[in-house]
Amino acid sequence: MRPIADAPRLTASACEPVREIEIVDELGMRRAIFIPAERALTVRLDDRELVTLMTLGASPELLVLGFLCNHRLITHAGELESISVDWPTGVSIVKSRSGRRDAPAAWPGFVASGSGQGSIVAGLMSQLDNVRLPEAARARIRQSTLRKVLEVMRQHDSIHRHARSVHSCALFQDEHLLVSVEDVGRHNALDTVSGWMALHGIDGGDKILFTTGRLTGEMVAKAALCGVPIVVSRNGVSTMGYDLAEKFGMALFGRAVHRHFHCYTGVERFDAE
Repeated sequence: MRPIADAPRLTASACEPVREIEIVDELGMRRAIFIPAERALTVRLDDRELVTLMTLGASPELLVLGFLCNHRLITHAGELESISVDWPTGVSIVKSRSGRRDAPAAWPGFVASGSGQGSIVAGLMSQLDNVRLPEAARARIRQSTLRKVLEVMRQHDSIHRHARSVHSCALFQDEHLLVSVEDVGRHNALDTVSGWMALHGIDGGDKILFTTGRLTGEMVAKAALCGVPIVVSRNGVSTMGYDLAEKFGMALFGRAVHRHFHCYTGVERFDAE
């Protein structure tokens, strides 16, 4: 897919997502295995340091773009002139077309991968009263489509197969896989999918989001910010995720493995067969 007309310039700084190490197993045997190659990436927006993200670095420019979109520092990818990533220094330099961008002063200087993002999450949640799914987001999902989505992800070649210890997010249109991302945290994986959507001008109203991660309030909120009304997870749901999905009119499917699943919310979007 082609990027939007006014897309920012991006470096191509993907790096090897796994590293080989030697371990001793339960039989006392030495053997080589792969583990995820976690890295720190500090994001600087118009010379202001925002945050340090822990990532595999498979699509770092899209991760940064999606992070800025999901936390509403930008509303459109075209607001940015460029995103560059330099791994020797572990820094991503983001330049906006306006030349300056204010960021919340309370943001911490470091954010761990995965859960517990503190004031960043609080800032995201404070904006949710203004979130509305687009009118076009009246998407429905057939039971057969849900099964095909699960089968595609079951067979999808992944870092998890080789190294474990990662989460994945994927975007579907019906049963067709559009993009799949793996990272050390489910939030990063979803931010990277969001960045891909923003770069290519992809609307979420008729899409399905798959994730291996828990359907927490933040995950559901980010899916809503992308306009995606249907979310499928191999994992379960938290009370905040459930309440937000009810509020936004989203369909949440959890514990979805093989032919088994729970439809937590949005049963009106589901066509059982």
